[in-house]
Amino acid sequence: MIRTVRKPAVAGAFYPADPGLLRSLIERFLAEASRRGPQPEGLIVPHAGYVYSGPIAGNAYALLTSTTGQIDRVAILGPAHYVPFAGLAASAADAFATPLGELPVDQTVMDELTRLPQVQVSEVAHQQEHSLEVQLPFLQVTLGEVPIVPLVVGQASPEEVADIVRTLRATPGTLIVVSSDLSHYLDYWTAKAVDAETAQAIESLQWQVISGDRACGYAAVRGLLKEAAEEGLQVTTLDLRNSGDTAGDKRQVVGYGAFALTAGVPT
Repeated sequence: MIRTVRKPAVAGAFYPADPGLLRSLIERFLAEASRRGPQPEGLIVPHAGYVYSGPIAGNAYALLTSTTGQIDRVAILGPAHYVPFAGLAASAADAFATPLGELPVDQTVMDELTRLPQVQVSEVAHQQEHSLEVQLPFLQVTLGEVPIVPLVVGQASPEEVADIVRTLRATPGTLIVVSSDLSHYLDYWTAKAVDAETAQAIESLQWQVISGDRACGYAAVRGLLKEAAEEGLQVTTLDLRNSGDTAGDKRQVVGYGAFALTAGVPT
């Protein structure tokens, strides 16, 4: 049987193509992370070039550094930037590659999801998509060769995504990562205000408030928060910054947030 591997599309652009440089950069992000806490059931993390959003993502992935053996697979839901389609797109690839190696696709879980009406198999949707790819090196450094369930999210309703999240959470040992940036191309101070409002909505599980102008991965974020609200889960903001904080130019910025989904009700 021929084994298929999804090759990296943005290595050398969004993150270093050299394995040594890539690993050391991620290890620095993790070492500089200011937040520690319990193992999350889910994460919301940004997906820009590492020079812009890597430090923010590091505050989310640092929560995984002490969870070896407790996470059996990671499902990654990221928005479609290049190919329009309805629902969610799975991949038929056996593995996804980065300069750090390959992560196997959990075919058992993927087969279960592709039986749902809102999920299709589309290699075109995955071919150039960076929203999932930029998460993989972080997973490789923190969790090793963990199996993944990669899903690109197109035009999908909150109910359709929540159904996916519910199915994934029913399989023990599954971590759910939703890939999303926040506001785009506002000035620095306007972005800070808008992103603070969005973070408050995310923490209070007000999924109806999240729109495309507040988060590019809004479809996946809405579905995750809808399921979290129904299950009485808690969301905590780990980091909230923008490209003006990390890259310097404050004229037009992109917002980035890192959030953790945990069991329990806020007090």
